[in-house]
Amino acid sequence: MNTKLKCLLLDDELPGLTYLKMLCEQIPELEIVKTFNNPQKLLSDIPELEFDLLISDIEMPGMDGLHLAEMLSDKLVIFCTAYKDYAADAFNIDAVDYITKPVKLERLQKAVSKAFERFEKPASSKKFIQLNTDKGKTLLYFNQIQYIKTAPSDSRDKTVLLADGSFLNLKNVKFETLLNELPETDFCRINKKEIIAVKAIKFFNHNEIVLHHLEENNKNTTLILSETYRSDFLKKVKL
Repeated sequence: MNTKLKCLLLDDELPGLTYLKMLCEQIPELEIVKTFNNPQKLLSDIPELEFDLLISDIEMPGMDGLHLAEMLSDKLVIFCTAYKDYAADAFNIDAVDYITKPVKLERLQKAVSKAFERFEKPASSKKFIQLNTDKGKTLLYFNQIQYIKTAPSDSRDKTVLLADGSFLNLKNVKFETLLNELPETDFCRINKKEIIAVKAIKFFNHNEIVLHHLEENNKNTTLILSETYRSDFLKKVKL
């Protein structure tokens, strides 16, 4: 790749920051612009910095990485943290990836590759689709979709779970139509009745997928991964 992602690194613990910098220096696609161990200092320097990607810790004194990332809405963000509890929040603000420490070079390389794919997409790439619902027309934004399933009342209709936990009923639309419109790298059909957003996944094995979304009984939504769609799914999650 000729183009490099200009990158900022942020971790309040100096040993962790030094280690992260060492890993990033081994990834040809990255150009490290500056490292920080203080989120407020990074924020104050932003107007003078040219960068594409922030690789950041989450729990830090003064300001957490999630809050900081929300203030950098036009930049790519990868989180590296010792805590698993923030994954849903990270993906809700459209983070590229979420890595739990200790960070390994291969795992970081995968995250950077995802960032590069997103960076190379044209800025004008489509972000929503117009569809009919039971309440009229809607603009369904791709980054708000968690999963889509066949509506229980009518198989011609589809029910969408949105990031805020609400549901939307789409009228008379085929899965094939939706898959042709959805970003291919971000969505995957997992059985005859369901499509999921890759970022909505919490855990998975060869037979089922557990989402971040909690049902009314406070248990995570669990979906079946059928044999027909398993191979394509595993390619999407890059195993």
